[in-house]
Amino acid sequence: MKGATTNICYNLLDRNVNEKKLGDKVAFYWEGNEPGDSTKITYRELLHKVCQFANVLRSQGVKKGDRVSIYLPMILELVIAMLACARIGALHSVVFAGFSADSLCERILDCGCSLLITADAFYRGDKLVNLKQIADEAIRKCIDKGSSLKKCIVVKHLGREEVAVDGTCSKSPPLKRLCQEVQTPWNPAMDTWWHELMCGASTECEPEWCDAEDELFILYTSGSTGKPKGVLHTMGGYMIFAATSFKYVFDYQPEDVYWCTADIGWITGHSYLTYGPLANGATSVLFEGVPTYPDVGRMWSIIDKYKVTKFYTAPTAIRLLMKYGEEPVKKHSRKSLKVLGTVGEPINPEAWLWYYRVVGEERCPIVDTFWQTETGGHMLTPLPAATPMKPGSATFPFFGVVPAILSDSGEELEGEAEGYLVFKQPWPGIMRTLYGKHQQFETIYFQKFPGYYVTGDGCRRDKDGYYWITGRIDDMLNVSGHLLSTAEVESALVEHPAVAEAAVVSHPHPLKGECLYCFVTLREGYEFSKSLTDELKKQVREKIGPIATPDYIQYAPSLPKTRSGKITRRILRKIAKNDQDLGDISTLADPGIITQLFDSRCDTKQ
Repeated sequence: MKGATTNICYNLLDRNVNEKKLGDKVAFYWEGNEPGDSTKITYRELLHKVCQFANVLRSQGVKKGDRVSIYLPMILELVIAMLACARIGALHSVVFAGFSADSLCERILDCGCSLLITADAFYRGDKLVNLKQIADEAIRKCIDKGSSLKKCIVVKHLGREEVAVDGTCSKSPPLKRLCQEVQTPWNPAMDTWWHELMCGASTECEPEWCDAEDELFILYTSGSTGKPKGVLHTMGGYMIFAATSFKYVFDYQPEDVYWCTADIGWITGHSYLTYGPLANGATSVLFEGVPTYPDVGRMWSIIDKYKVTKFYTAPTAIRLLMKYGEEPVKKHSRKSLKVLGTVGEPINPEAWLWYYRVVGEERCPIVDTFWQTETGGHMLTPLPAATPMKPGSATFPFFGVVPAILSDSGEELEGEAEGYLVFKQPWPGIMRTLYGKHQQFETIYFQKFPGYYVTGDGCRRDKDGYYWITGRIDDMLNVSGHLLSTAEVESALVEHPAVAEAAVVSHPHPLKGECLYCFVTLREGYEFSKSLTDELKKQVREKIGPIATPDYIQYAPSLPKTRSGKITRRILRKIAKNDQDLGDISTLADPGIITQLFDSRCDTKQ
C-alpha cells in the first residue's frame, strides 16, 4: 500500500463522529478496579480529548517519527495517549504497567523514547502499585545509560478527586478507591501533570497525513532468551487487518457491547480493544481490575452490568475461574452473551467445554483465535456460527491467510500432518521489522525456511483440515525418537478432576534422550500425594500412550507466569534441571514462586 496516504486516528475518530454520525455513541465503558468506580466516554468526547493531548504532545516538542513510551494502567488516558501519538505521526511504545523498572528502562533505551507518560498509582485487586515510583527508578537508570528522555507526563489517577475539586478535570469517575495516601515523587525539571497540560489545550488538531507504510507503534515481545524484541507495525496494513478481523471474527453488529479482557500492554489490547473496535465504531468495556477481585464472580457481574454481547479472554483466566466451580458463574444471568472468544495460547478441550457449557450455556459459538504480536491480527480462527467447532482447534485460516505445515527438512506436508506452522504469503497486518534489528528480523522469521514466515509454533492438521496448535517448537520433546507435544500432555493432565493447571517441560534422560517433567497446580480441596501422582501418570498413558508417561510430577502451588498470564516454560526447564541461572525474570508476575519450586523439586538423580 506504499504511496497511499492515511491517518489511523482520523479513521477511528473523525470519520465515526463526522461521517457516520456516531458522536454520541459510547466508545468505552470504563470499569475501575473497585465495583462502582466507573465512567464512560463517547466518540465525540474521545475525539476532543485525543486532539487536546495531541496538541499537548506537539507543545512538548514531539513530532512525526518520534517515539513515546506509555506506562499506564487500564484507564482511558492510555487509549487517549496512543491515539494522540497516532494523530501526530509519533510512534507509541506501550509498556505493560506490571513490568519492573528494569523492563521499562530496557524498552525506553531500545527505541530511544524522548517522552514518558505514566500515572501516580493504581490498585490491581487489593494490591497498590506505586507506578510513578517505578517509573522514576526506570528514568534514573535510563539517564545513567545516556538516554535522551527529557519529559514525563503524569496522570493523577488515584488522586482524581483533588483534580475534580479545583475544576481542572471535567470528567472524573466516582471514586470508591481503597486509599489515596500515595506520596507521588516529583521532579519539577522533568514531571508535569496531565490535567494541567490538558487544561488549556485546544480540542481541534489537524492530523498528520502519513504514508500507509509509516511506522505506527512498537510493541515488545519476549524472545526465548528473555530479551525483548521491538515488533514494528505500520499505519495502513495494520489498520485494515485489525478492523476487518474484528468485524468478521466477532460478527460485529452496531448494537454490540464488546469486552476484551486483555491489557492494552499486549498486542491483543492494541488490536482488539483499541484499534479494531474503534475502527468499526464499536462500544467496548475497558476494565482496570482482575477476574477474582473483590470476588470470583467479578467478570460475570460486569457482563450483566453492561449487557456484554461479545466476550474475549484468555484460557489462563478460564482455567483460573474453573477452579472455583460453576456456582459463581451461575449466580449471574449472562443472557446478553452471543459470541465467546479465546486468545493467548492453545486452549485445552476441558477448559473449552467448560467455557462453552457453563459460561455460554451451549448457545454461544467460541472463536478460538491463533495469532501473534508479529502478525498484528487473527491468523487461524473459526468464524462464529459459520464454522463447525472442535474444542481446542484454532480451525481455519482467516481471509487471505495461507498456512502450511512443513517437515524438519522444509517439505510442505499435505493432508493430515504435524510439523512447523508457517505462512506462505504476506498479509496486511504482518510486522515490518524488529525496531533497529532488521537482520535479526530476517533471521528469526524467514531464514529457517526461506520463502515462508516461520511462526515458531508446532501444528497438526486433522483429516477435516482443522489446525491444532501443539505449542512452541521449543516445547516439543523427542522421547525415544517420538516427537511429543507438551500441550497435549498438559491437556491430558488437566482433564483429571484434581488438576487446575499443568505445565510440562523436557528433562534430559540417559536412555530416552528426553523425558517429561510435569508441574501441576491442584484445585481447592485436593492434596498432592503418591497415589495422585500414580493416577496422573496412568491418565496420560491412557490418553496419549505409554511413550508419553511422565517421569516426574512436581506439585506447584502456582506457576511462573508473565503478567499477561503466559506460563514461562523457559524458567520451568531450568527448575527441572536444577539450573539456578535463570536469566531475565523481570517479566514475571510473581518471582517469589521460583524459590518454592526449586525447594520442592523432584529428585532427578538417575
